[in-house]
Amino acid sequence: MGSPLVEPRAPDDTSPETSGLVMIVTMGVIGLISAVLIVGAYRSTLETIKENKAAFLEKSVFEVLPGTARKITFGANGEELREMGEDEPREFSYHAGYNASGELTGIAIVTEGQGFADTLRILYGYSLECHCIVGMKVLDSRETPGLGDKIMTDPAFRANFDALDVSLNDEGKEIRNPIVLVKPRQKTDPWQIEAISGATISSRAIADMLTASTARSIPFVEQHLAIFKAGGKHGE
Repeated sequence: MGSPLVEPRAPDDTSPETSGLVMIVTMGVIGLISAVLIVGAYRSTLETIKENKAAFLEKSVFEVLPGTARKITFGANGEELREMGEDEPREFSYHAGYNASGELTGIAIVTEGQGFADTLRILYGYSLECHCIVGMKVLDSRETPGLGDKIMTDPAFRANFDALDVSLNDEGKEIRNPIVLVKPRQKTDPWQIEAISGATISSRAIADMLTASTARSIPFVEQHLAIFKAGGKHGE
């Protein structure tokens, strides 16, 4: 006898192949929705984040430049220096501080570099009277809690920036004594930074950033003092 006829079966929609495809499509849809929500949240909070950062920077300028009543932001492109709005493009920014009489109290400068965990961003204040750094503020840090973050809280470390010498040589083109990091309790000169015990990498990151930034910015500031000082008079 011949083999009995077998009626073809319709494809099983619950087969492993079909279930896998449904799962992939579902995950794709969920991923797309999540991405849209994340982008939407980012865009909706971007302006607030920018405003908060600008406010924090503004407050920090007054902290690192004692005696400052108001500030003007200058932008430098090459050798050109002029007053600029916060969002105008520039190669470097200089935040000039002025007292209530419109006299220049100093210049606050932002710089950044690689810390132990991530990029560090700091602000330091340069005094024209002592030709030294008179304040340092950490603007952005992800250093290790309890160790690297001592750059923000350790009193001995912060004392390094009460009068850190960055005076220029007789030609006015270079720092006379570049900043040097030394071991704890071994500071002997005003251009040295005493490291934090247990946080040497973070301490060195600050020293390296300041060494590089002051070598570039302090000669520039001194060469353009007339422009900075004039800003205080006509900005009143």
